[in-house]
Amino acid sequence: MLTVFWFSPVLAEQNVKPQYMEALQDRVVGGSVAKPHAWPWQISLQYLSRGSYYHNCGGSLVRRGWVMTAAHCVFGVWRVVLGAQKITANEPTQQVVRVTNIYIHPNWDPNNASSGDDIALLRLSSNVTLNSYVQLASLPKPGQILPNNNPCYITGWGSTQTGGPLSDVLKQAYLPVRNYETCSRSDWWGSIVKKTMVCAGGSRNSGCSGDSGGPLNCKVKGRYYVHGVTSFGSSLRCNTPKKPTVFTRVSAYIGICPKNYPSKMTQLYKWINK
Repeated sequence: MLTVFWFSPVLAEQNVKPQYMEALQDRVVGGSVAKPHAWPWQISLQYLSRGSYYHNCGGSLVRRGWVMTAAHCVFGVWRVVLGAQKITANEPTQQVVRVTNIYIHPNWDPNNASSGDDIALLRLSSNVTLNSYVQLASLPKPGQILPNNNPCYITGWGSTQTGGPLSDVLKQAYLPVRNYETCSRSDWWGSIVKKTMVCAGGSRNSGCSGDSGGPLNCKVKGRYYVHGVTSFGSSLRCNTPKKPTVFTRVSAYIGICPKNYPSKMTQLYKWINK
């Protein structure tokens, strides 16, 4: 069931366009293998094709029965794999749960990566078991804006080189935050970037994109919070200077429940915002 709810010239000489991450072949390039279960809220969103499931996007476990991901990730028949380090193996730490409902931001435009509101919630068929391998993500305070260069990590099952195959083990890459004033400069992303987004990376030494829908894990006062949902990057190549990975800013969607939310979703919104 699919339900809708909620949660300028730019380098013309380079012809740079924003593209959703799964349209790019670059994933966590320049990153390293994550310590097993260091990011226990990370999930693998998988689709069914010809009797088998395949990894397509990442996401974050925000409640025992709910996952947060990118709106552009959700189509087809889905399942969520939690507690995974190597997604090609049946690890004893893994939990596999079906997705029963999909809730997409009503303003999301599937034909325009830069329009914003690229966020969705997935209702799982049952609550997962929390343990050392599966834990809830910590979410930021409503409206919280991180300072420039705040340390963050993007995580996902990414390739080790541009255009290479996906990794079967979870990877991480260091991506410092680029504030809106920097990211919206005309020689960066310009007007493509909105204030409901957060940029991270943007240099040759900062890693690259992660799985669409996956978390941007940012350290604040010694603790990691999911401040972003991976949305889009440059159409040119991985690590394009001044073209950081762009995320949906989670703190922009936490706060007072909008009046246009379906009434049956009001309680869910309260759960997510506790």
